[in-house]
Formats: sequence, structure tokens, C-alpha cells
Amino acid sequence: MKKLIWTVVAILLACAGMAYEVSRLQQSDIQGKNKSLIIYNWGDYVDPDLLKKFEKETGYHVIYETFDSNEAMYTKIKQGGTAYDIAIPSEYMIMKMKRANLLDKIDTSKLSNFKYISSSFLHRSFDPNNEYSVPYFWGTLGIIYNDKYVKPGSIKHWNDLWSKKYRHSILLVDSARDAMGMSLVSLGYSMNTTSNLKLKLALTKLNALGPNIKAVISDEMKMYLVQNEAPIGVTWSGEAAEVMESNKHLHYVVPSEGSNLWFDNMVIPRTAKNKKAAYAFINFMLKPQNAAQNAKYVGYATPVGVAKKYLPKKVREDKQFYPPMSTLKHLQVYRDLGPKITQNYNDLFLEFKMYAR
Repeated sequence: MKKLIWTVVAILLACAGMAYEVSRLQQSDIQGKNKSLIIYNWGDYVDPDLLKKFEKETGYHVIYETFDSNEAMYTKIKQGGTAYDIAIPSEYMIMKMKRANLLDKIDTSKLSNFKYISSSFLHRSFDPNNEYSVPYFWGTLGIIYNDKYVKPGSIKHWNDLWSKKYRHSILLVDSARDAMGMSLVSLGYSMNTTSNLKLKLALTKLNALGPNIKAVISDEMKMYLVQNEAPIGVTWSGEAAEVMESNKHLHYVVPSEGSNLWFDNMVIPRTAKNKKAAYAFINFMLKPQNAAQNAKYVGYATPVGVAKKYLPKKVREDKQFYPPMSTLKHLQVYRDLGPKITQNYNDLFLEFKMYAR
């Protein structure tokens, strides 16, 4: 009988030990997750040295994943496979994510460095009260040209691109909103138009640009421009800044009649598991010295006004990338136009690409 009792006691103690070990491992796993920050961002859109600095200063381990389009990012977050703590979508996508209830509200009182953001980048139409997003980078859509083939000053407006002298000379960014938006502005229309008639007129004009198009292209554009293989490109300011560093013959122009003013912002998805780390990262990136370092690495303009004093003089005074208010007031921010209108833009742009081949 005693032997049986001791056997039972031994089994109970063993079970208790196993339960303790499982509990300890679970707790360790939870603590491990709490020390990780999962970031979902565009490729090559943060200085890797800043991520290392953040890890060293905070003790958090950064897991960095990338996406190549707002739509891909939206789909993955909506599906919920990975619980990202930080994502960096563009302005129109923030509107869409808010409507789909995918974002957590941001308590700016937890961000001591929020005060460094220039007021002109706050209270924008896509998030009027800055309840869901914090500015990360901003920039413009414009024209980059090579002075070996194009006379300096001869390209100032969108309509200049339709000149017959630029036949088979233009690289166009592979983006429906940007290509259609460029054509809409050249006609005097809004880049956010929902009018089917105006969109068809924009397509007709875009088709007229077809003979001047060398290629509709994405990341490869930078290589072609640097290597003097194309006289002209239509792309974003940060891409332009990067290639201009490698080729002194390149120049960037934002047409004064209007273009796109875009914003990429830091958000916290509702499914985030480590919101404390998310706030720590946002605050870290808003520190002026860090914002300047990131801007120098990426090439886009920082919304942290104080950070500009840490940038080289030639950068902070370059009106191509920090346009004056006279140009900014004519720039347009993209709005989320809803699935039906967005699909219309995409279909028309696809029709253009088939025509331009």
C-alpha cells in the first residue's frame, strides 16, 4: 500500500514539475514576443543602422518585413496572418484601412517627440485629427531629365512631355494613379476625379503620349537613368534624389501647375501584439537626429522640421525636394476613391500600357 502511495506521489510531483516547466516556457515565449517589434514597410525604406541603434537603446528585437505596394500590404494585414506592430502605408490607404477597422488609435501623449513634426504635415485630409497615423516621409511626383539630351529649363510642365522631340525618350513609372493623375493635371482636372468622361479624356491624352514612351517601368528606372540610357523619367522625388547622387547630369522638376503630394505614415494595426514597442519605435524615429539620418539614407523629405538642420545645406535648401509654398499649394493628395473607381483607373492604365507597346 505504501509503495502504491509513494508511486502516486511521485507521479503527482512529476506532473507538477512538467506543468511548471510548460508554464515557464510559455512565460518565456510571451516575454520573447514582448521584446520583439515586427515592422511592415516598403523595401529599403529605413536606414538599417537606425534599426540596430533602436535595438541597442531599447532592448527590442526588430523583425523587418517588406511589401511592394499598398494593396499587397492591405491584403496581408486584413488576412491577419502576421501580427505586425508597425506598418507604413500611404495616405489614401490609411483612409481605406480606417474604414476597414484595421488601425488602432494613436495616443500622441505617449510620443514626446511628436512636437517636432511640422504643422503643415498634420491634420491632413486622410487623417484630420492624426488619430491613426504619424508622418514618416513625404514627397512629390515629378519629371527627371538628363541635360546631356534635354536642354536645361526646357521641361517645366507636364504638357512639355508630349513634344515630338521626345519620341521614345520617356520612362514612365508603373503606377495607375500617377500616370493617370499626370494626364488629368495636364488637362486641368483633379488627380482624384471620379468622372468617367474626364478619365476617358485623360486616357486619350495618355495614349497620345505613347510614341514618346520608352518603357513603363518600376525599380529598373533608376539604373537606366544613372547609366544615361533614357533622357527623361516620370517618378517620385526620393527615387530622383537617389539617382541624382550618382549622375550629375540629372535634374528633377515638379510642374508648378500641380502634381501629387504624397505622405507615407506610421500606423499601428489593431492586431499588433507589442504596442509598447510600437510607440517606442515611432518616438525614436521622430527624434530629429534620427529623422535626419533616415532622410539622408532613404532620400525622401522628412516631416520633422527640426531635423532639417541636421541635413547638408545643399539638401535642405534644394527646392526640388523641399518645394516652396507657391508650389506646394498646387499639389494634390490622393484620396481613396473606393474599389469601383480605383479599378477603373487600373483598367484604363492597363489599356494604355497595351497601346503603348
